Amino acid sequence: MFFKFLDKIKEAMTTVLPVSLIIIILSFTPLYNLSLTEIIVFIISSIILMIGIALFSLGSEIAMEPMGQAIGSSLFKNKKVLIIVLICFVFGLLLTLSEPDVFELQEMSEGISLHSFTHFMGLYISIGAGIFLVIGIFRIIFKMDLGMILFFSYFVIFSFITILIYNGKEEMLGMIFDTGGVTTGAISVPFLMALGIGASQTIGGKNFKDKSFGLLALCSIGPIIVILVRAFFIKDNEITFNLDKIEYGIEDNGLEVLTKALKEMGKLSLEIFIGLAVLFIIFLLLNNKFIKFPKSKIKVILIGLIITFIGTVLFLTASSIGFHPIGFEIGSQLANYNPIWLVLIGFSLGIFVSLAEPPVHILCHKVSDVTQGGVSKKNLLIAISIGVGLSIALCMIRIIFNFSILYFLVPGYFIALGLAIFIPKIHTAIAYDAGGVASGPVTLSLILPLAIGASSILHSNNVLADAFGIVAMVSLVPLITIQLLGLKDILKKKKIMKNRLKNIISADDERIIRF
Repeated sequence: MFFKFLDKIKEAMTTVLPVSLIIIILSFTPLYNLSLTEIIVFIISSIILMIGIALFSLGSEIAMEPMGQAIGSSLFKNKKVLIIVLICFVFGLLLTLSEPDVFELQEMSEGISLHSFTHFMGLYISIGAGIFLVIGIFRIIFKMDLGMILFFSYFVIFSFITILIYNGKEEMLGMIFDTGGVTTGAISVPFLMALGIGASQTIGGKNFKDKSFGLLALCSIGPIIVILVRAFFIKDNEITFNLDKIEYGIEDNGLEVLTKALKEMGKLSLEIFIGLAVLFIIFLLLNNKFIKFPKSKIKVILIGLIITFIGTVLFLTASSIGFHPIGFEIGSQLANYNPIWLVLIGFSLGIFVSLAEPPVHILCHKVSDVTQGGVSKKNLLIAISIGVGLSIALCMIRIIFNFSILYFLVPGYFIALGLAIFIPKIHTAIAYDAGGVASGPVTLSLILPLAIGASSILHSNNVLADAFGIVAMVSLVPLITIQLLGLKDILKKKKIMKNRLKNIISADDERIIRF
């Protein structure tokens, strides 16, 4: 296990170091300035972040993946639909309730006065994820087409959006779409991916690989629909935004920084512990009824969960203490210096931030395994990182020129859904799953504060409409880049077949072999 941990540390270093180096190096240029305390706290946070990523990756490999796959394979042998529906809904609800990304978005949104809406946002998101996890499981059982479900779901979403705009609540749309981006994060991704793979392999069928992916995509859609419905009941006078209610900045006193870090760690520890503990208890109940793992295997899973717990707490604490305030500081200073640099640096950070997200690597690894190298990890990482970089650059342009997020989201989803018609189904499922994992804790802790910082300088009265929506864009653009990757493969294969046919037709009699 120790040598595995060392390998995970090496992987974490290759993902976090580029982001950290870019931020530190640029702080010595005229673009923005960070104090010595800020640089030291950021460096320490980066080191803790790398350790957290390594521990989390190791723990998820030991615990979350075997749990998900065991439940997926054993549960579907039971063939009792009502039990499957109930268990999947409960797991979808609990996974999302314990998802740190959901808590992060709520914390970012605490300056918005929406009364019970923000207070129960996590519950609304979890209900949506649970409902659509059940729909995703039905898709696997009844071999339903993912593309058709996506088309219908987004038709419903855009219908609700039209009504919401008509009611004068357009400024909420960015935040509403962000809820879909935070649903699938550090805890839920390894479990849900293993659940989908285990279920599809158990049910089998001609195209079981196509059904292995898509659960993450559907779990990201559910919260958007539920939140859109809830938004109809919010009164206009409840929507305000007060930046002063959100705490930004790193304290100059090292003791104060340490105190804040310990307080944050305590809060996160309680939230994550409750979520993982409930999941483990339910798993034990299912194990006694369906799975029948030996005690030795249960002990290994418990050790893996403890490692996952420690890694996730370290990861999120480092993100909150070091990355969150630095992102806001960079955004506000770049907006003051020259807004065009927001686009350039946003693109660069987006490429490397996507590589720092643990769920992205879990997805790429699983895709490479299931497709037996047909979709390489390297190509998938490139497509995701370019997509995230472009999405953040586009969001910075939107902040500068102050226009609606719908100018990107509407045509973007039409392009993504249109591409789904022409590419293989497995590429569609992978693409939409990648959109769900591209926006994770690092994106929330660094990029969203960067957008809030920039918007607070350029359009202080319109932060809600301008800054929020960046997580949704980070989820959208990789859909298109990965589907384009699939389209490229199709065109390449067609060209090869065309050349082969051309060579056969142009062959003379002497080159023809008769049998």
